[in-house]
Amino acid sequence: MVIKQLSCLSLLTLSLNLSAAVLPEDRADVMYHSYDGGGVTIDGPSLLVRKDFASTVSVSGNYYVDNVSSASIDVETSGASKYTEERTEYSVTADYLYDKAILSAGYTSSDENDYEAETVYFGISQDFFGDLTTVTLGYAVGDDTVMQNGNDNLQEDVDRQNYRFGISQIATPNLMLNFNYEAITEEGYLNNPYRSYRYIDPSNSANYLSATEVYPDTRTTDAAAFGGKYFLPYRAVVSANYRYFTDDWDIDAHTLTLGYTHPLKGGWILDFTYRYYQQESAYFYSDLHEFAAVDEKDFRARDKELSEFTTQTLGFGVSYEFQLGNSDTFDKSSINLQYDFIQFDYDNFRDIRGDEAIGEEPLYDFDADVIRLFFSVWY
Repeated sequence: MVIKQLSCLSLLTLSLNLSAAVLPEDRADVMYHSYDGGGVTIDGPSLLVRKDFASTVSVSGNYYVDNVSSASIDVETSGASKYTEERTEYSVTADYLYDKAILSAGYTSSDENDYEAETVYFGISQDFFGDLTTVTLGYAVGDDTVMQNGNDNLQEDVDRQNYRFGISQIATPNLMLNFNYEAITEEGYLNNPYRSYRYIDPSNSANYLSATEVYPDTRTTDAAAFGGKYFLPYRAVVSANYRYFTDDWDIDAHTLTLGYTHPLKGGWILDFTYRYYQQESAYFYSDLHEFAAVDEKDFRARDKELSEFTTQTLGFGVSYEFQLGNSDTFDKSSINLQYDFIQFDYDNFRDIRGDEAIGEEPLYDFDADVIRLFFSVWY
């Protein structure tokens, strides 16, 4: 359940396949990914293969694995023991090129021991005005099943719909601008069955009691992003992107991402990124509620992902392009390493693992390391 949110990202990942009216190149990618932070480690392999046919159809398949080991603060404070689980994801996509348009479709299925997810995606991309403007439209529908280890009676559904619109514009020979809008509707069992909220013990105000979180069964989110890339005379690229997110749970979030790409001689490329993220908490979130929920509509949550917090990410990447074997078989190859350092600072979620008085515990924070190492070959 720690990684159930990753299945939601399938909607976004598939939508990124939309591009200008040129089919993606034939290529294969093998990746190892790793996340370590906050008592949680996630790692595993991924394999992506893409091939076109008759220069009009491109098909790809992806296999992705998350091996999770968790002793997070949520696990520790619930009294549970450290646990391990595996999530596997399979996806297929197809792109069809027709004149200046690309029609896309895809399917993703992921499975872990207490969460199953399926997503179907459709999209179209069209070039206008001498190929200087590209408009994309996308729609995805997801069907998830939530379960709970040790509780055979819990099996709930989540239905998702995703709508996406994007436009990119070549403003000058050196400047490219883009705007993207995305709306997601969710209905069903939206909370984590393992998490609980805490509230003041009515018989002893110096103590607290716990109960299972109570969430709304619907959620609608909207996100808009605007950004651009500027190509410098010496082939380097600077980029900036701002994204605003809001939902009907009263969460507002702001993301600013800055990037710089610098090519070196001999096929080397360096990437530097900085990302700042800040969000407000949901209206039914509290680190310490005054009293317990009185019914199923009296929502209560203590999930730190619904709290008020900020993250800052510093990223560094290096890639090296080279020729692998016979040039008649492989066009080119590259090896890439990306490292991100992420700092999490929570403004109203407290670390209750100590002996401090309730409501006076220190605010929670932690750091995470993310590594992605992948090898690519074009053929």
